[in-house]
Amino acid sequence: MDVAESNLEAGKTAASSGDTNNDENAASDPFLVDWDGPDDPQNPFNWPTWVKATNCGLVSALTFVTPLASSIFAPGVPSLMRDFHSSDVLIAAFVVSVYVLGFALGPLLWAPLSELYGRVYIYHLCNIMFAGFIVGCALAPTLGALVVFRFFAGAVGACCLTNGGGSIADQISQEKRAVAMSAFSIGPLFGPVIGPVIGGFVQDAKGWRWVFWVLCIIHASVAVAMVVFMRESYAPVLLERKAAKLRKETGDERYKSKLDTGLSGSTLFKRNIIRPLKLLVFSPICTVFALYMAMVYGYLYLLFTSVAFVFQQSYHFSTSMVGLVYIGLGVGSLVGMAWFAADSNKAIQKAKAETGQTRVKPEVRLNLLPHGAIILPVGFFIYGWTADYLTHWIAPVIGLFIIGVGNILCFMTVSVYLVDAYERYAASALAANTVFRSIAGAVLPLCALDMYRALGLGWGNSLLAFIAIAFLPAPFLILRFGERLRMKFKVENL
Repeated sequence: MDVAESNLEAGKTAASSGDTNNDENAASDPFLVDWDGPDDPQNPFNWPTWVKATNCGLVSALTFVTPLASSIFAPGVPSLMRDFHSSDVLIAAFVVSVYVLGFALGPLLWAPLSELYGRVYIYHLCNIMFAGFIVGCALAPTLGALVVFRFFAGAVGACCLTNGGGSIADQISQEKRAVAMSAFSIGPLFGPVIGPVIGGFVQDAKGWRWVFWVLCIIHASVAVAMVVFMRESYAPVLLERKAAKLRKETGDERYKSKLDTGLSGSTLFKRNIIRPLKLLVFSPICTVFALYMAMVYGYLYLLFTSVAFVFQQSYHFSTSMVGLVYIGLGVGSLVGMAWFAADSNKAIQKAKAETGQTRVKPEVRLNLLPHGAIILPVGFFIYGWTADYLTHWIAPVIGLFIIGVGNILCFMTVSVYLVDAYERYAASALAANTVFRSIAGAVLPLCALDMYRALGLGWGNSLLAFIAIAFLPAPFLILRFGERLRMKFKVENL
């Protein structure tokens, strides 16, 4: 872990990794603004527990709402297609998955902007735009308009998926971060699972347009709470505000933040905007994880298409009952999340005891990645063949449960690893990872029904399992060579 990251938690921020003389410079330069010692209450790491819990809770709530929108109206698609007099199966799938395609675009903008202007302003801006686009979806006059509104809603809704990890890294120390990240990750994985449950009942009762109105009401309550209670947590922004206050009070323009890079606003903007792409292209570990998570995340959204098809066509479930089937995925996700949180905390404590250091290598977070990689294909085999042979409906639901466990283990290990490895730039690291996985999440569902028609449920899901097995060496190789790959691209290059 670089010096900057270590110093952040100690209350002594550094401008860049490898800058080992920053503390001496701060002591010798009275105009270099830093925290007032390691116990400075303004340092987010020293905030009271209730303040941290409020900040992280609001981010987690928002991160539940925006992924919820990705699938909440999936059960109502048949009704929507009838209203717009369309029978195009591809468009029916695309109107759901286009939202996730927006997830691939948004993080490239919102993550670097949050590392330039702070987290809170970007949350509020995106919340306003998200509400507008969701209202547009509810009032969409044509199918094309609905697709456009869905895409832009996804693009602005993706803000919290990347910036949320950054907010947690800003204020939660490494040994407690697994629990906070577990709560934060409930949204991206459990939101799309709960979405069809809510959407199925609302669609049956009020129609598909009311699904968006319900979503708007849920989002508005979270957005208003964020305006009232959310606090800025990004250290460079907080220290710059402190320096600006001193400049105003003293009239002395020599005061500057210890994290001030000295770059002009335009240069800093350009550097921040391209940071996620630099990580994706030049950081080997980010590239490997982006490709691996594209497969994992793509499979999750493929299930949102296939589950309705399987249980309506094969088991003759109603729209509302199909929504309940997704609970199997959700319960599996919760079990996997609890497993990860408990194991990760123990691993961090053990590593600290063995090394005697306050911080440990982020690779410790990857212990459960091979477990998730093995569990995932097992779930697809069970789900596919039990549905193919029309066994009791509980059998494919058990398969979905196992998929949920494997999926969350892969997702959590990678997400928390990236936050630990690129702490100050966690939002950009998560954005780089989000791009590939969101494209896969948008594209794979488009071919799901054709694949099942051609191969059947058994062999179709077996194909997915075999691809996951082909990826199986990756987690083991990352455990062995991950640190070497990570160190090839230094944090100071950002």
